[in-house]
Amino acid sequence: MRPDGMIAVLFLVLTTSLAMLAPAMFPDGPWRMVARPFQLPFQDMKHMLGTDALGRDMLAMMMYGARTSLGIGLVSTVVAVLLGLTVGGIAGFFGGRVDSFLMRATELFQTVPNFALALLLIAVYSPSLSSVVIAISIVSWPPVARLARAEFLSLRRREFVQAALLSGQSNLRVAFSQVLPNALSPLIVMAALMVSMAILFESALSFLGLGDPNVVSWGYLIGAARAVIAQSWWLTFMPGLAIMLTVVAISIIGDAISDSQDPFFERRESV
Repeated sequence: MRPDGMIAVLFLVLTTSLAMLAPAMFPDGPWRMVARPFQLPFQDMKHMLGTDALGRDMLAMMMYGARTSLGIGLVSTVVAVLLGLTVGGIAGFFGGRVDSFLMRATELFQTVPNFALALLLIAVYSPSLSSVVIAISIVSWPPVARLARAEFLSLRRREFVQAALLSGQSNLRVAFSQVLPNALSPLIVMAALMVSMAILFESALSFLGLGDPNVVSWGYLIGAARAVIAQSWWLTFMPGLAIMLTVVAISIIGDAISDSQDPFFERRESV
């Protein structure tokens, strides 16, 4: 893997580890008031990242926020990939009227701007973790379906797939044993990039007050501190920096995975 890809992986491992350690380091949760408000970072080493407007520890808020943002990004991406892979795989494998119907349904979802559709879905259901995950998944699956359809449609005509069908294997077995493993590579790259987009979606929704009010996320921290950004810059800077670095790291990993699957990449690097 490229050196920048390794650095990105290490950063994500560190971020994920801190998120998982949050309950052990702060068993009382992130909402507890522990010191005077607006304490600067590193002013008191007991609260290294300072405190917010209510005197809550920003380190605890950041670590619990990482749990929420990363968790929503991963779960919503998994749901979107499974949904898109199912729709696109069926359309590409069977073709004909099934393909036409499923692709028209996919295009119907794509006619509405993603963020507007997510806002509408959360407005219909009360803001919660589940509604945010569902909203992000629904707006994210159509590109996966189109990519999966293209891969299945191409692989369906390959000789080894035709040979498996002629040998008497069922369509379902051929789809899972022959087509799906060969279609996973581009889908994995897309899924890696989708995680970063899901984190941005969740951050934007939480910033607008449409996230779960009972949990902390990086977007929530930015939205909660926007009124005092002039005198307490660190309250928005730290979660904003965390979002930026995480999204960039995931994008680098996606690019590195894509390059590793390019048969000409190593040749270009050696020239």
